[in-house]
Amino acid sequence: MAGNFLLVTGLSGAGKSTVLNVLEDLQYEVVDNLPIRLLHAFVDGSKSGAKLAVGVDSRSRGFSIKTFLAALRSIQATRDIKPKIIFLTSDNDVLRLRFTETRRRHPLAVDRPVIDGIALEVQMMEPLKNQSDYTFDTTNLSVADLRQLVEGQFLADNPAPITISVISFAFRLGLPREADLVFDVRFLKNPHYVEALRESSGLDEKVCHYISSDPAYPEFFNRMFKMLHPLLPLYKNEGKRYLTIAIGCTGGRHRSVMVAENLGAQLIQEQYEATVQHRDLAL
Repeated sequence: MAGNFLLVTGLSGAGKSTVLNVLEDLQYEVVDNLPIRLLHAFVDGSKSGAKLAVGVDSRSRGFSIKTFLAALRSIQATRDIKPKIIFLTSDNDVLRLRFTETRRRHPLAVDRPVIDGIALEVQMMEPLKNQSDYTFDTTNLSVADLRQLVEGQFLADNPAPITISVISFAFRLGLPREADLVFDVRFLKNPHYVEALRESSGLDEKVCHYISSDPAYPEFFNRMFKMLHPLLPLYKNEGKRYLTIAIGCTGGRHRSVMVAENLGAQLIQEQYEATVQHRDLAL
């Protein structure tokens, strides 16, 4: 039988997709707009102890309050699991503005003004709101605020980590398109001009010793990490799950490789999930 089973529902435009994305980051098995008749099959097909989250709303095939609640009662009666309902709501004017800004069509306003569709859905979903286990009003919440709210409710003791990718690269071949932060280390002593080191890389101990002997290196690395360290929790709190830090030098073989390796090691030492890649080392 499944472990936690969450049904995410509510008003269209109130943030259901955001909540499902957060739950997926929290290792829930997530599916959106599952036909009501397949709820049983989804639970039965899950691994023992799995955390499940299903998005269901007025767009779901076969949806009605009666059939939805009947399916939940059936699951609870025949399976060793108690589904919990997350209901998302928001002020009508805010919902109207969201649909207007995104130019999305409200699912219940195909041939009528958006505000009419919102009013109809509010009335239709009211019985489900009254039976919900969690009600989140997103009227005054940003996406980051809603993410924090869901994380705090469903994984308070183990917040979702931020995954950091450190990439070395050659400036002559262009910046990595996925980079969030870029550091230029071309000011460091260049092993390329030392014949005995030219064919080696920043993974070689002799090259690392040569670069680290540059008086500018220790201060640069320490200042770089001191700047990054307090920023990482802020990125996480804003809902960022992946951060790419790019370290560049001229050829992408010596200085950037060595600095990227050291930064990755320092991040891992600080208990961050970090990987190191060398984009241009083999070129």
